[in-house]
Amino acid sequence: MIELSEEVTIPEIFFQVSKKYARFPLFIIPANSARAYAKEGLELSYDDCAQSVKELMLRYQHAGYGVGHRVGLLLENRPEHFLHKLAMNALGICCVPLNSDHRAGEMAYVINHAQLDFVVVIDELVSLLKDAIAISQHQCPIVHLHSSKLFPNSRTPCESTTPNSETIASILYTSGTTGQPKGCLLSHRYELAAGAWYVNRQGLATFGEACERIYNPLPVFHVNAGILTFYGAMLKGNCQIQTDRFQTLRWIQEIHDTKATVVHYLGVVVPMLLNQPQHELEKKHQVRFAIGAGVDPQRHQEFEDRFGYPLIEIWGMTEMVRLIFDADQPRKVGTRCFGRTQQGLDVRVVNDHGEKVSDGAPGEMLIRYSAEKPRQDFFSGYLKDQEATEYAWRGGWFHTGDIVTRDPDGFLHFVERRKNIIRRSGENIAAAEVEAVLQTHPAVLQAAVLSVQDELREEEVLACVVLKDYSLQSLSMGIEEPIVKDLFEHCNQHLAYFKAPGWLFFTDQIPTTGTQKIQKHQIFPSDLDPRDTPGIIDLRSWKKRNR
Repeated sequence: MIELSEEVTIPEIFFQVSKKYARFPLFIIPANSARAYAKEGLELSYDDCAQSVKELMLRYQHAGYGVGHRVGLLLENRPEHFLHKLAMNALGICCVPLNSDHRAGEMAYVINHAQLDFVVVIDELVSLLKDAIAISQHQCPIVHLHSSKLFPNSRTPCESTTPNSETIASILYTSGTTGQPKGCLLSHRYELAAGAWYVNRQGLATFGEACERIYNPLPVFHVNAGILTFYGAMLKGNCQIQTDRFQTLRWIQEIHDTKATVVHYLGVVVPMLLNQPQHELEKKHQVRFAIGAGVDPQRHQEFEDRFGYPLIEIWGMTEMVRLIFDADQPRKVGTRCFGRTQQGLDVRVVNDHGEKVSDGAPGEMLIRYSAEKPRQDFFSGYLKDQEATEYAWRGGWFHTGDIVTRDPDGFLHFVERRKNIIRRSGENIAAAEVEAVLQTHPAVLQAAVLSVQDELREEEVLACVVLKDYSLQSLSMGIEEPIVKDLFEHCNQHLAYFKAPGWLFFTDQIPTTGTQKIQKHQIFPSDLDPRDTPGIIDLRSWKKRNR
């Protein structure tokens, strides 16, 4: 493995590994006749990628881009996403991946907030991008992925074309509790340190050199596939199997065909695969282990027995993706254990007053690198929000917002999220963002959004709504009620499909404090599953991706 120095940069490492592992594959794209590119599949070696990156560097440099510039990528899971990112980072340009599931308004916010210089986009998403730019305060040019035209000239001079370890390599947007996403600033050092940590764990999660094929079907605009596994693969000369989004019927076939040795999953993947009929190839694979989060403890062992490889539960977040692993033996299968910390990541579990709790008691998980260097290899902060950055780091510890327990032997178990965040199929959804959209509907007087458990997707969005000119007695409380469809379509039009309510509950009153702060925990009795409440409406079947 290539060793990382304190002043490491992405281009320095990339061109080193490209020479060392030149003939080995960096990307394998499985065959898929249903997509618009590489229908027969594709393999790109380290040397192939290095040559493409150098060509792209010349195009960016000729147009005047470097440190201080930001370019958006709207390329879904195509390998070109990584080639453009590497070329940008080699010149100090910051890469801002755009979420292809966003609606125009959501994308417009990111374009404006990040002040993008231009966006590289695939043809299938040009219409969405144009709609977003049309309503953004910040206007930026569009570059079609395979266009032979020159990149638009930079409107401002770059600071230099030589990045350092603290130069921002990416801005990834993650849902914030106040509604609008926060832009996490990720440096060259952060991204490489994340990859190095990932491939240097021990136990079941041990990676070899120039021999692993990592199958990750998650979207590359998130930190998992876009940074964690990519740099982890690159540092040891391994290969990332770059498929499209997860699809149940392709998972088993692609893992078999590509000879994957490591796979990545979300909790939602497990029941979807277990609910499928047995497949002749489901145990004919070379997978040594799978890495992911959110598996249902009740089905964890069932999956391992059926498919023949261990599911290693992890914990991580965009602000700090040096993961905590449950890779020790014996593992605590059947619990929500995600491992214990190792040198380079301190953990503290505290109560609401910041006091350390006893073993077995739930508390918020706080993390840091060390007492001397608490922020080393963490994110560099939230873009244009120093106040939120410092609040997250209060007391010298990063506050994760996750409630956990710690065993006497140091193992950590996930309990719930403290933040007002809903975790659905790997996507973080800010309740406040959905509430804000609901409040813009003319029929809505008040709205409160919270999470409910979901057997398939971990959590689902539940919207509790007080209507202005309706009495509860006049509503049929059924999915056929016109206002139900109207509210759902209103959300679906303005929010990514996964953020729309999966459950809807009409009420005549939402409890509040004396200062009119909503008391969400009082809407439903503590001993009742909200989904069992009379009159609640199930909208989950309406939630579908556009593409």
